[in-house]
Amino acid sequence: MSWFGAIAILSATTIFGFEWAKRVRERPKQLRELKVTLQALEAEIIYGSTPLHEAFQHIGRPLKEPLSSFFLVISDLLEEGELSVQEVWDRQLAVLAQETSFKAGEIEVLRQFGSTLGRHDKEHQQKQIQLTLAHLNREEKEARDIQERYEKMCKSLGVLMGLLIVILLM
Repeated sequence: MSWFGAIAILSATTIFGFEWAKRVRERPKQLRELKVTLQALEAEIIYGSTPLHEAFQHIGRPLKEPLSSFFLVISDLLEEGELSVQEVWDRQLAVLAQETSFKAGEIEVLRQFGSTLGRHDKEHQQKQIQLTLAHLNREEKEARDIQERYEKMCKSLGVLMGLLIVILLM
């Protein structure tokens, strides 16, 4: 095997390992950002008495992608008025699941939250947001534990797998 091939294999597996580690590292960050966003949504609903489509617009603007487009698209679809809040939420949640590092647990918590969104009075809605935040706190703690344990391992595993493949092909 040529040196060029060995370097290409090693580079590819190293990049794979670093991308894997990036997903492990991004999950707690994205969960924190989501929690802050839900707290802002709570403030918009409870204290501002803002309609949902406007609340989503207000909280979506300052966010980074993909959460920004998640809330802004929901706002636009709600303003059109053709779909219910839950239908719009579920549709965009499927997109969010593909664009983020969220696991099935976080997506299910958000799905359950979306099923109650806009159906209750302010006090009940506040309780639902608090319940969702409690679940997301648990998920964030788990994500941080996984990050601490596996981030470095993912990087190392990518390099070592590349070395193993190169050695086996020689």
